[in-house]
Amino acid sequence: MVIKSDVVALKGDLKNSVKLVVMLAPSFVVDFSYPDIIVMLYRLGFDKVVEVTYGAKMVNREYHKKLKRSKGLLIATTCPGVVQIVRNRFPEFKKNLALIDSPMVAMGKVCKKYYPDHKVVFISPCDFKKLEAVTSNEIDYVVDFSELNEILSDANIVKPNPEDVLGVTFDKFYNDYTKVYPTAGGLSKTAHLKGILEKDQIYVADGITSAIRFLEKPDTKVKFLDATFCNGSCVGGPKIISKDDNTNKLKKVEDYLSDAKREDIPEAKKGLVSRAKGIIFRRSKKKAIK
Repeated sequence: MVIKSDVVALKGDLKNSVKLVVMLAPSFVVDFSYPDIIVMLYRLGFDKVVEVTYGAKMVNREYHKKLKRSKGLLIATTCPGVVQIVRNRFPEFKKNLALIDSPMVAMGKVCKKYYPDHKVVFISPCDFKKLEAVTSNEIDYVVDFSELNEILSDANIVKPNPEDVLGVTFDKFYNDYTKVYPTAGGLSKTAHLKGILEKDQIYVADGITSAIRFLEKPDTKVKFLDATFCNGSCVGGPKIISKDDNTNKLKKVEDYLSDAKREDIPEAKKGLVSRAKGIIFRRSKKKAIK
């Protein structure tokens, strides 16, 4: 399947000063420094810069509720690559797919509520998100890490001076614990499932080979399949620029989480649950990837 590139259209909007809000996947720290990248994105022409972790937090709440009342196997739909494999190769498990938004789509809904006059851009470590965006009304453009790096280079946007990033944080919806979402088992680690599921009822499939192995011979004890297409989850995405091994990439995410816990975030920028009031973070069967 040919995947459409949004780079040309996005460059046009940036040149024409179209209002744009950019959403960073938390795996961005593998390739880009925080908070430098926020200043760089402002200089590129983006009006608002947010992180997808708040969307992940709201998605977690949906999984928590679903798993609390679920009787059979539930398959996570956070990774569109896994969804596509299930639908194409294991149709008998389509009924087990969770009809819950991915963090990208969830955060897109939040951005459309708070920035209704802006187009929404997602910065992704993989191409599957481009396929998922086709079925979403919330995402206008998806650009991967490699493409973003080229856009920054073409515009001569370089790493800012230390004094230029003092006090800089994301515009809104800043969150911390879901920063580990792009690592293997990130969803099940952060959805507060203790007391709902036992450890042996959760199967973390780190990479599509592991997911297929489970689907070919499922363990009947397992009630939740937390699977990602790429080995190492999103930090192992094909559009990640870094050539580090996944262990070093994981450390960057963990260090980012550790540093974030010490940040003094203004109340107005915190990702409070109340800010998502009225938004439904579930998907219809029609919007599942085909």
